[in-house]
Amino acid sequence: MPSKDSAAVVFYITRQNRYSFNAIIGASEEILKSNKIKPYFITDRIELLTELREIQQVYSKAILCISFFTAQVWETESLIKEVRNLCRDRVIIVAGGPHPTGAPEQVLSMGADIVVRGEGEETIVFLLRTLADNLLIYGIRGISYCREGEYIFTGWASPVDIEKVSPFSFRFGFVGPLEITRGCPFKCHYCQTPYLFRGPVRHRSIDTILKYISLLKKRGLRDFRFISPNALSYGSLDGRSMNFQAIEELLSRMRRILGEKRRIFFGTFPSEVRPEHLTEEALEIIIRYCDNRNIVIGAQSGSQRVLDLCRRGHTVEDVVRAVELTKKFGLVANVDFIFGLPGETEEDQKLTAKLMEELASKGAKIHAHTFMPLPQTPFRGSSAVPITDTLKKTINKLLPVGKLYGNWMKQQEISKRLESNFIEKG
Repeated sequence: MPSKDSAAVVFYITRQNRYSFNAIIGASEEILKSNKIKPYFITDRIELLTELREIQQVYSKAILCISFFTAQVWETESLIKEVRNLCRDRVIIVAGGPHPTGAPEQVLSMGADIVVRGEGEETIVFLLRTLADNLLIYGIRGISYCREGEYIFTGWASPVDIEKVSPFSFRFGFVGPLEITRGCPFKCHYCQTPYLFRGPVRHRSIDTILKYISLLKKRGLRDFRFISPNALSYGSLDGRSMNFQAIEELLSRMRRILGEKRRIFFGTFPSEVRPEHLTEEALEIIIRYCDNRNIVIGAQSGSQRVLDLCRRGHTVEDVVRAVELTKKFGLVANVDFIFGLPGETEEDQKLTAKLMEELASKGAKIHAHTFMPLPQTPFRGSSAVPITDTLKKTINKLLPVGKLYGNWMKQQEISKRLESNFIEKG
């Protein structure tokens, strides 16, 4: 039986946030196995409400941890309302992730008690320990909360040293793709990554990565994937240059550990590569050591003017060359495009449609997205430009033959909702 003085910490883990919680739970392992805290890991909404009803009757304190993206804001708002109706103030709701980081006041007004902003591994440990000990949270960096009607932000916590925190929780069984690089120097105007991870570009060392690879192998994992905003920046001091020596050392040593029966995927989901970084040398290394069937390439637009507006830092020609090289090495290029980027004109969309058709003719598949105004990004107050008939025609040409896929239509609806009622504060 739990002590009546102990606290229950409930992690609500969904398909969209599971990678984030792998790291958060991994960082929190020590405190979660203490006598003061009982962890619960719940993946179903109905089960969550049922468990919370029982937990609040058994424990002196219940803490619910949620993490979500902007596209999940309405679903999360509904969940928080249900929890509040069920538990009133007997559950402390802690929210983190991309949307809470960028729009903390909105999330607090939805009913959350505390928002963890930015990188959460160290902040969450301090916060859970403080709450379990019934101490004041005011001195914890990296959180927002409301006190006597005033919104408080305690200031950004220091960037996390990813060498010192675990990417997984082996104790509780939360493992997945391994984060090898954190942070991005390019700061594309539509992207939240540089604002969620505010520090410099950081890499886990090869020895540290291999330690976790060995542990994953012992657990029977057969496929090995990585989390990185740009896989080919691994080992780079600034995140812009390439360090092929580091990449080859990483992959070659990994292959020796894993042997030939286990598979390595590099530069594929949930990672990608920048087109200007995809060279013959890079592809030779990937082909030599990995089991890739494809490469994910970020293109975003066929208009150089729009690429420059977004601060992408590469050219249309870089995209074409990357796709041609990928095909030369026998791989499929999955190329990301974002429809309706702010400032697009009809001519810009014609150029995007033309490039999509050209790339498809070279064997590429188009991964289609619709622009969404995300909090804290330079494009946060912008609207998605409507898709023109020319672009629709190209979409309808490529879609039935398997040359185009993605959730652009759902994102289009989300974008409209964001434009009509999203309010960013803080």
